[in-house]
Amino acid sequence: MNVTEYIRTWAASYKNDIIADIMPFWLKNGLDRKHGGVYTCVNRDGSLMDTTKSVWFQGRFGFIAAYAYNNIEKNQEWLSASKSCIDFIEAHCADTDGHMYFEVTEDGKPLRKRRYVFSECFAAIAMAEYSLATGDKNYAVNALGLFKRIRRFLSTPGFLEPKYLPTVEMRGHSITMILINTAARIRAVISDPELDAQIEESISAIEKYFVHPEFKALLETVGPNGEFIDTCDGRIINPGHCIETSWFILEEAKYRNWDERLVKLALRILDWSWEWGWDKEYGGIINFRDCRNMPSQDYSQDMKFWWPQTETIIAALYAYQATGDEKFLEMHKQISDWTYSHFPDKEYGEWYGYLHRDGSVAQPAKGNIFKGPFHVPRMMIRSYILCTELL
Repeated sequence: MNVTEYIRTWAASYKNDIIADIMPFWLKNGLDRKHGGVYTCVNRDGSLMDTTKSVWFQGRFGFIAAYAYNNIEKNQEWLSASKSCIDFIEAHCADTDGHMYFEVTEDGKPLRKRRYVFSECFAAIAMAEYSLATGDKNYAVNALGLFKRIRRFLSTPGFLEPKYLPTVEMRGHSITMILINTAARIRAVISDPELDAQIEESISAIEKYFVHPEFKALLETVGPNGEFIDTCDGRIINPGHCIETSWFILEEAKYRNWDERLVKLALRILDWSWEWGWDKEYGGIINFRDCRNMPSQDYSQDMKFWWPQTETIIAALYAYQATGDEKFLEMHKQISDWTYSHFPDKEYGEWYGYLHRDGSVAQPAKGNIFKGPFHVPRMMIRSYILCTELL
């Protein structure tokens, strides 16, 4: 492999796709120029299927639009889109208790709250990135305030309804890992001891509780002290989440001048999760595995969703940057070749989200409450940055 030419080719591809495909698709079909914010429930051709707005996607696209502005090109339309999403969040998306909704109507009337704080996490990184783009420190202050509110919600007994009754106490991987990235994005624009504390707490919890060498796996759900729970839910491996965690940790390792402990932890998680996730028969990263190799309970267990593929692309580049080991460029090529031959829609633009195990399209919509302009453009922007650094 001609490494320089390989990386240069991908850098150009990522930048072109953001500018010519992904951002134009969502600005044309998703941006709500009447009420503000973004729609994500769009069909294959971009036509609107449902005006319900996902609150976490107001934050997600608010972040992406500013992230693209900061790292791809100074496109004022992108910056305006970011502000539109943030303004919509601030005007409509928080209840009187400060906890954000999960879904609202197109004009901001509340529809549903859930027990999670993911809406808050994505709103916070949107504000932080917009602050970085504009130099307006008020948004950074607001992001930090929202982050501290998240921490308060999580530490206040009974504020967030537990997933299960206390018969079996559990702790979950998803909120643990997302707080690493949330704190890191805010820390890029404003300093506070709670940000560093959260990152260290989350990484330590992953290492202490969720990493299970007996299965060579990072588990999604464990007991309060990391106990293995031998149930269908307790045995779940979510390779995409694990691989996403690996690059969050590599990013922090890089921030700490390639901290050896963190690099080792991240690479162990990446190697294990690739082994569990890569479908040796059809290719691509599979949705769920059971750590005892029993049948997985989830109906979508053998599907190929868009986001585990994008997280693996980022993680492979980060791992190569951390080590210089070309095995990770081979991993990048393997996942990229499969992903780019199955997910992009060459006729209408953007990417499909949901494939069957064999790579055929399960449904052609470009977005819904859970899929929209986040994982695909984040992968392209983050990977473009990594490629330019490597060059």
